[in-house]
Amino acid sequence: MLGGCGSGKDTATVKPSGPSTSAPGSSAPGQAGKTRLTITVRDSQTSQPKTRTLTCDPVGGDLPKAKEACAALATAAATGKDPFAPTPKNVMCTQIYGGPETATVTGTWNGKKVDATFSRKNGCEIKRWGTLALLFGSHPPVR
Repeated sequence: MLGGCGSGKDTATVKPSGPSTSAPGSSAPGQAGKTRLTITVRDSQTSQPKTRTLTCDPVGGDLPKAKEACAALATAAATGKDPFAPTPKNVMCTQIYGGPETATVTGTWNGKKVDATFSRKNGCEIKRWGTLALLFGSHPPVR
């Protein structure tokens, strides 16, 4: 059975935080703005949250595999893909439950404000989670 995603509960906002500080014609990854993210992951609704930080340009924070995560975010920026965008409304999603894990990501990515929520409650959300798996750490496969 297929059901729609985008129930209105998924939230993600990526807004410009001000004028770009990059030089005209600059194409180097990360030049359009700084990346400073706070990632909070919960293994279940009742578990203690685990919070990590990530900065890019230069790479820093306490997120494991920070260099790889920054590279993945730079690739997304270069291709124009927003990895923090919510599942569009009225999209059909498989009703596969991936687990109780949830995550929030706040801060700035590529010079834009980020306030996104992730889960593994259906196929669409599992795909979103997988896109940013480097930010969330190791989790069990889909159940």
